[in-house]
Amino acid sequence: MTPGNTPSLQGRAVRPERPRHTGVALGLRQNLAQFMLLVAVNALVGGTLGQERTVLPLLAGQVFHLDQYTGALTFILAFGLAKAATNYFAGALSDRYGRKPVLVTGWLIAVPVPLLLIFGPSWDWIVAANIVLGISQGLTWSTTVVMKMDLVGPSRRGLAMGLNEGAGYLGVAGTALATGFIAASYGLRPGPFLLGAVFVAVGLGVSVLTVRETHHHAKAEADTHRAVHTGSTAELNNREIFTLTSFKDRSLSAVSQAGMVNNLNDGLAWGLFPVLFASAGLSIEKIGILAAVYPAVWGAGQFVTGALSDRYGRKPLITGGMLVQAAALGMVAIGTDFGTWLAAAILLGAGTAMVYPTLLAAIGDVAHPQWRARSVGIYRLWRDGGFAIGALLSGLLADAYGISAAITAVAALTAASGILVAMRMRGADHSATG
Repeated sequence: MTPGNTPSLQGRAVRPERPRHTGVALGLRQNLAQFMLLVAVNALVGGTLGQERTVLPLLAGQVFHLDQYTGALTFILAFGLAKAATNYFAGALSDRYGRKPVLVTGWLIAVPVPLLLIFGPSWDWIVAANIVLGISQGLTWSTTVVMKMDLVGPSRRGLAMGLNEGAGYLGVAGTALATGFIAASYGLRPGPFLLGAVFVAVGLGVSVLTVRETHHHAKAEADTHRAVHTGSTAELNNREIFTLTSFKDRSLSAVSQAGMVNNLNDGLAWGLFPVLFASAGLSIEKIGILAAVYPAVWGAGQFVTGALSDRYGRKPLITGGMLVQAAALGMVAIGTDFGTWLAAAILLGAGTAMVYPTLLAAIGDVAHPQWRARSVGIYRLWRDGGFAIGALLSGLLADAYGISAAITAVAALTAASGILVAMRMRGADHSATG
């Protein structure tokens, strides 16, 4: 494949199609009940992650007395590596065995996580809990993404990803806020993690009893798929899909690096922001508010930005969103008070909302339905690998030069990523016609 020979796409709306020989209808309206059920499931997936956002960085210092940022951030490093690797396999497994078994397996794996967080006697137990959580998140979140892509078909993909990611990160935000108040009233353990246990139980029950398989929708879409570039055929092996998504295709590779940098700065925010705010004397309640506002704006904003990317294209939102994130991180680095950090958290959430569903939709635009799940998994491998890189990089920089210097360096890297998207990504892939 030669990426430079890729033809541009015509910007026109596409109506949901009823593929030949299947009787399966693609489209949001046609599959609304099941789609909204999956939105609710992903909110629960986000909640299992949100139980950690406020509490775990404080737990590292106040309970386990870790005095180095690099050591304290090992839980994010473990989570990122586990989730990134699992994302890769989730796509292949869902193609081979179906989406629902992978989703249910992910919930089953999450069952011991709250118990490990509540009763873990040493930091090693917390790190182990995050390895298990990363595996669970890689299976559950990846599969809800793929299942929604299956259901809606090509014409409303940005909206679908906005709803999926919005629900997930509102789940993160709501739980981060709730656990902050629970921790302030009842302590860092066990109260905050009891919410996570409830989310796992409900998510598992709903996934087993009410979620339906969607793999046949992807096969149906493949019947009517029209390639968006010369390499977008069904006849690719796993190695070819990996190299195409990671390096060879201009749009797919630009999206993959932007996703990695986005989660790199999210790993920084997750691990170091609560420590920075605590060092400035903010209360746990205020730290919980700041920890929640960023993913809340990120989550709610995606209900709008995903649909906007369907109308105006993926590239402008991705480029602009990365630059907005960079500016917000700069504000955090120079800020010294709650008001400045609150404004920065809002801005960071807005920039991330511009980027997050749009990146996923861009992958779906280019990848053939027959290997789209695997391409999504590879993108999410790179994206969630950013958690691990962000934890390691920011921890080392913070130990050597201080937290503000670490945040400034990541802000510069985020801006560079946005510029790379502007230079490399094709501008018309949002019009993918399937």
